[in-house]
Amino acid sequence: MSKDFFKAVEDRRTFYGISKESVVSDDRIKEIIEQAVKYTPSAFNSQGTRVVLLLGNQHDKLWDITKENLRKIVPADKFSSTEDKINSFKNGYGTVLFFEDNSVVEALQQQFALYKDNFPIWAQQTSGMHQYVVWTALEIEGFGVSLQHYNELIENDIKKEWSIPNSWKLIAQMPFGKPTAQPDEKQYKPLEDRIKVFK
Repeated sequence: MSKDFFKAVEDRRTFYGISKESVVSDDRIKEIIEQAVKYTPSAFNSQGTRVVLLLGNQHDKLWDITKENLRKIVPADKFSSTEDKINSFKNGYGTVLFFEDNSVVEALQQQFALYKDNFPIWAQQTSGMHQYVVWTALEIEGFGVSLQHYNELIENDIKKEWSIPNSWKLIAQMPFGKPTAQPDEKQYKPLEDRIKVFK
């Protein structure tokens, strides 16, 4: 599928209604992840972003883990809406997990001590760029996508389940699938309040 860059930026939205149907092959999804990881920039070309792609039963397992961890902390009489939300993510085709490798950050802090306080910030910025590239690329292919953050709740279980190195810090979860419902119309604040131009 071909789309103008700014049209892709405009069309990228948060989709909560998604199904287990795919719109492209698994190989194409993998190719999107590989291109995003390879070509998205990073501070000092550090390349510390790490990505895990979960499809099929592995995707389902992630959201079952999330649901059971939430069950431990959400009151039983309020769990129904929480369960519905988690099931909406599980209803998707797959999930992209984003991590940053802290060993890369720590090595840069030692090598460039003058900037040591900035490297964790730059790592987060780099992760955000990777998330945006993957999100927009999946949207171009016709997927509905959202970005979730159950990090502290599920990180230890994720590392155990998929043998993730301890140095990888979980940043975000990105469930995706074929859209089953369109998002609400987005409201935009006036650009004149958000942009300044000086000549």
